[in-house]
Order: sequence, then C-alpha cells, then structure tokens
Amino acid sequence: MTSRGRVMIVDDDESIREVVDVFLTGEGYEIVTAPNGAIALERLKESQPDVILLDAMMPVMDGREFAEAYWALPGRHASVVLLTAAADTPESLTGIKVDAYVAKPFDLDGLLAIVQQQQQVTRES
Repeated sequence: MTSRGRVMIVDDDESIREVVDVFLTGEGYEIVTAPNGAIALERLKESQPDVILLDAMMPVMDGREFAEAYWALPGRHASVVLLTAAADTPESLTGIKVDAYVAKPFDLDGLLAIVQQQQQVTRES
C-alpha cells in the first residue's frame, strides 16, 4: 500500500497520539509522534512530514515555542495545524504562526478533512 503522506502528531496526551495515530494509519498515512515540541524538533531531523498536528499546551516545549523554532528552520515546511482545547485562552494562542486550528475534542473525520486540505496546501507550495 502506498502512503498518502506523512503526519507528525505532537501532543503530550498519549491517548490522543494513539487514537489519531491508529486512525490516520488506517487512512494510509505514515505517522511520526512526539510528546512535546523538543522531541518533535529532534524527530524532524529524521522525518519530514507533510502536516504537523500540534498541541498548544505541552510541558518541556509548548506549541508556541515549537512553532517559533520550526518556522526558523531553513528549507521546506509542513502545514502546521494547532490543536486547541477549550481551556486554552485566546491570549495564549495569539501570535502562534499556524496554517489551521482544530478545537479539542475533535471529530476524527473532521480532522482527516483538515489533514487532507493542509497536505494539498503543502504540496502546492
């Protein structure tokens, strides 16, 4: 089976990583996961995703810090989709450079639609 693309899931909630991993793998995607932004940056050295699903609030390196470091890297960039919980304050999300937002809890089919849309954007750029 040919891969539909590669998605990186960056979230400190292991159950979210696992559910999204299983779902997107079933849809034909290759998945790379990381529990925080620092580990995600390390994994980018080995694997270039088409789309990054990024939790806003994480220990060690949160979504804002990851996004700032990621966009500063040279070369091609994936689309970044910020996963936000209702508890995330608008102030905490201000200024984070992302391509799309998805509110938690999310519908897996809706998440798939966003991944497909953002993957197309990445391929066209």
